[in-house]
Amino acid sequence: MSKSDTGGTSAQEDPEDELELLGWFHNGLSRHATEALLLSNGKDGSYLLRKSHEGPNCYALSVRAKDSVKHFQVTRSGTTYTFGFNEFRSIKEFVSHFANEPLLGSETGTLILLKCPYPREVEEPSIYESVHVHTVMHSGRTENDLVANAASLGTKEGYLIKQGAIIKNWKTRWFTLNRNELKYFKDKMCAEPIRTLDLMECTGIQFDYSQEKVNCFCLVFPERTFYLCGKTGVEADEWIKILRWKLSQIEKSR
Repeated sequence: MSKSDTGGTSAQEDPEDELELLGWFHNGLSRHATEALLLSNGKDGSYLLRKSHEGPNCYALSVRAKDSVKHFQVTRSGTTYTFGFNEFRSIKEFVSHFANEPLLGSETGTLILLKCPYPREVEEPSIYESVHVHTVMHSGRTENDLVANAASLGTKEGYLIKQGAIIKNWKTRWFTLNRNELKYFKDKMCAEPIRTLDLMECTGIQFDYSQEKVNCFCLVFPERTFYLCGKTGVEADEWIKILRWKLSQIEKSR
C-alpha cells in the first residue's frame, strides 16, 4: 500500500496499525471534540474517521454538513470494513472508495458529498504569548472549586414540518440544533432564522398523537407547545433522542 493510499508507509498485519497509517484517522478523538474541530476549522463535506465507544471493532465516520456534524458507524472484522451497504476487503479498497468523493445519504434524507478528509496532523506555529502579569486574587476558592466545564455541542439539522401558532397550518422549515439553541428557518438557504428556541426553557419533549399527522412530536415551553413532524418515524425518533439528551445535560448543569 502506497503512502498516497493511507497517508503513511506500508501497513502491518494488525488492522489497528494500518488505520494508524491513515492520515485522517483520529484514534483518541471524542464525539464532542470532533464536532468542535469540524465546525470551527472544517468545511462543508469535511470528514474524519475515529474510534467509537460502541465496541473494539466499531468506528465512526464524522462528517460536517453545513452547520452540523453527522456521525455514521463503520465496523471492522479482521481486515474487512463495513460502511453503509458496502463491504471493503482491505483498507486500500476502503480508502479508494472515499477518494471518489461518495455521496452519502442518511434516513433523514440529507445528502452529503464527502469532499475532503480532515488530517490528524496539521502544521502549527511554535509561538507562545509571554506572561507579564501573574497574581492570585485570594478569592478563597480551593482545588475542589476548580471544575472543568463545557457546553455539549450535539449538533443536528434537517427539514421538519411545523404547525403554525395562530393559523394551525403546517409548513416545512429548516431546523438547526447547536448547543442549547434550536433554530428554524424558512428554508436551508436562509441566513436569518425565523425564531430561536432556548432549550434551557423547554420543559418536555415527547411523541404526540393528538394531531392528524404521523411522526409528530412536541416541545413544551411555558408560553407555547411547538408541534413538529418528521418525514419518517426514524427521523422523528432521532430528533426526540438528541433533544431529550440535551435536556438531560441541561438538568445536570443546574
